[in-house]
Amino acid sequence: MSLLNIDIEAANGRARIALSGELDISSARRVEDELTSLQAQSPEMLVLDLRELEFMDSTGLRLIVRADEAARAGGTRFLIVRGPEPVQRVFQIVGLDTRLDMADAPPAP
Repeated sequence: MSLLNIDIEAANGRARIALSGELDISSARRVEDELTSLQAQSPEMLVLDLRELEFMDSTGLRLIVRADEAARAGGTRFLIVRGPEPVQRVFQIVGLDTRLDMADAPPAP
């Protein structure tokens, strides 16, 4: 079983979900549930912070792509804060590092 910690902050039309540990097949459902819950609140911006993520597999990548699509459909900006090199490599391999809205740090409040 992988270890994944989820930290959520929501205020002033923005929501931030920060992940630390491993995002894989055994933890993806928890993240998906949290993202769905946050998206249901219709924030102006939803930030997925991957700076503390140690590992991500293709299940995590699919989850992020679906969350991006759902946010766009709902009129929410979905911003991904880049993770460490091993995590970013997963995005680069499939060319999503240029398709998704990514930043080096969360925007100032």
